[in-house]
Amino acid sequence: MKYIYSIIMVLSLFSCKSYEPLATVKDFKIDKYMGKWYEIGRFPNKFEKGLQCVTAEYRLKPNGKVAVINSGQKDDGKVKTAQGTARVPDSAIPGQLKVTFFWPFSGDYYVIDIDQDYTVALVGSPSRDYLWILARTKTIDEEKYTELLTKAQRVHFDVKRMVKINQDCPKEKD
Repeated sequence: MKYIYSIIMVLSLFSCKSYEPLATVKDFKIDKYMGKWYEIGRFPNKFEKGLQCVTAEYRLKPNGKVAVINSGQKDDGKVKTAQGTARVPDSAIPGQLKVTFFWPFSGDYYVIDIDQDYTVALVGSPSRDYLWILARTKTIDEEKYTELLTKAQRVHFDVKRMVKINQDCPKEKD
């Protein structure tokens, strides 16, 4: 029986994708990141399936953690909201955050790139399964969008998976 476990372990090593560690913004300032962000593009994922006009709002709490409120509009006009918290586990790597929406589970939220004014950001996971382009405005120019996709591709994200997010929604239906 122990041989079966050994074989499974060896096979699992060959089936896993292996990438170099995902670098994040070294001088990331969490306080400058606070506020509202619009989702410009994302990799499809089950928790945002069917959502458009997606936003994320971040608010620094007195305990140093970050309150996170994500919302998006469904096709029927109803708004779906998720509330969570984020934290920087290692102050020496401020661009690597852990986000929790359902305790005790947390996900990696790595700020890969951000402009000097904190108006456009590229965020992903070290597994390369999640990727977002976020902005302080509902749209960004195509040149900037392409530049961010190129940066993501350089660090081994499959950018063909990226979908643009509609940010032009009617007001929420009652």
